[in-house]
Amino acid sequence: MGAIGTETVNTTARLTALRGLMAKKEYNVDAFVVPSEDQHSSEYLADCDARRAFISGFNGSAGCAIITLKDALMFTDGRYFLQAEQQMDSNWTLMKQGLPGMSDILNNLDAKTLKESLKPQGSALVPIIKNLVDEVWGTARPSRPQNPVFTMDIKYTGVSSQDKIKELRKTLTEKKASSMVISMLDEVAWLFNLRGSDIEYNPVFFAYALVTQSEVTLYVKGAQTDDSVRAHLGSEVTIKPYDAIWEDLKQLGNSLESNKDGVLLGTKTSLAIAHTLGEEKVMLTRSPVTDAKAIKNETEMEGFRQCHIRDGVALARYFAWLEETLNNNESVSESQAATKLEEYRSELDLFKGLSFTTISSTGPNGAIIHYSPDPVNSAIILKDQMYLCDSGAQFWDGTTDVTRTWHFGTPTAEERRTFTRVLQGHIAIDTAIFPQGTSGYILDSFARRALWQDGLAMKYRHGTGHGVGHFLNVHEGPQGIGTRIAYNETHLKAGMTVSNEPGYYADGKYGIRIENIVLVQPAETPHNFGGRGYLGFEHVTLCPIHTKLVEADLLTPEERRWLNEYHKEVRGKLAPLLEHDERARKWLERETQSL
Repeated sequence: MGAIGTETVNTTARLTALRGLMAKKEYNVDAFVVPSEDQHSSEYLADCDARRAFISGFNGSAGCAIITLKDALMFTDGRYFLQAEQQMDSNWTLMKQGLPGMSDILNNLDAKTLKESLKPQGSALVPIIKNLVDEVWGTARPSRPQNPVFTMDIKYTGVSSQDKIKELRKTLTEKKASSMVISMLDEVAWLFNLRGSDIEYNPVFFAYALVTQSEVTLYVKGAQTDDSVRAHLGSEVTIKPYDAIWEDLKQLGNSLESNKDGVLLGTKTSLAIAHTLGEEKVMLTRSPVTDAKAIKNETEMEGFRQCHIRDGVALARYFAWLEETLNNNESVSESQAATKLEEYRSELDLFKGLSFTTISSTGPNGAIIHYSPDPVNSAIILKDQMYLCDSGAQFWDGTTDVTRTWHFGTPTAEERRTFTRVLQGHIAIDTAIFPQGTSGYILDSFARRALWQDGLAMKYRHGTGHGVGHFLNVHEGPQGIGTRIAYNETHLKAGMTVSNEPGYYADGKYGIRIENIVLVQPAETPHNFGGRGYLGFEHVTLCPIHTKLVEADLLTPEERRWLNEYHKEVRGKLAPLLEHDERARKWLERETQSL
């Protein structure tokens, strides 16, 4: 999520070398596309796959670089406008997605769409066997991680991998597909109840899987699996080397008749896999593994509740410590504060690591939506500035992601008003009741309404919510709450997890965000016209919301009641676990008083 560093990178030599390769006879391309994702469509990357960051200097998690023989364009969304401007040199032109008149490259960057859009221009999308950025990177490119894979006990997953595979085979039968290639790393990890650490903060490992009606093959580097993994998978699953998939796919493609019992591929599968199978022999659809993974079972939902209670203990200890430290006029940098929070989390039961780089940001840095402090040179947290902290952890029983905005001095009237408007949007999502069949695209305006009343629409340039994995990636699809039209393709369903995180960003001054994780749950309503059924949200994040920043007169009676009831819940669940930390217990008691 956060990406460390805001220094400008000189890319002149890198771009010159890339353009030299593009012009060579064996390649002869006019433009080269460098997406953020790796070959598994991962949002977060191993260092060896950070090609867009290498060629451009911009290391935010979302973006697409297009380099021509004369120009270099970077497309990114509102979360990263400030960061991209700081990190990219004058060779680059920033293309601000979401602004009027800007084409939506980021949400239409698939091979099929690109091919169709290029045809009227007399251009074509051509595959290149060697990645030209890798050629420029050369021997300085980091090696691919091969960390040990480990198993997940059913007491955490709730469902065995055998049962998950059985359900997938039923889906293949329904869709009249002979087999499916699973290429997304979190899908592979979820399907087999395995986890790894090949990508920092994401408990995944580099692998592919091929599931047919009679065979299951996991493609992974041999050194990453041991006897415990093989025993966990059983005799039904064959383990082959990671790169062996290409020859197997070629043979599979040759064995199939065109347009008959094709191979099912998720829409985020790489073009290379489709090419190897034969594009006429694949069936493209949203991955059924993604859909199944998004619906948490009862064991997983209970895991989310319990890990958020523990996480709340660490957050209370952290904010109490930070407040006391600043009140004692001691100097604390953003990075030092983030390290202290990680220290508190590391003491918790079932802790496995952070779920992303902590966004610890004071004053104007808070306006950089996915800012993260440089460990060597980060700002000092000041009492008279807003402080935004977005952080999370991985536990055996779930994943957390929480943002709170604090002020340790005296906030201005503007800061209090904008904070209250954000809080009203947060409450609107938390209390929403909606009919089944509703998407997060429809709900997004609930979170923005209060800010719109103050004419602050463009100060909130990100989605309202993303899905969250269960001891998996902190960003998970297909569900979400936001203005991306893709969110309208997925209805929210009971068992889904999603974040609730409206915000406000005053460039050069401060940022505000309030984030809880919520579970989609059935809702009881006085009526049920048409028998459609209704849904609502259950929040599981437990951390006080800073009432010093609330302009109480702006709140409706219902909103004030919600805030007081939330704080009562936070106090009731966390106080018994803070008996060992008197400072944190007193802080919690004070910060959860009724407004």
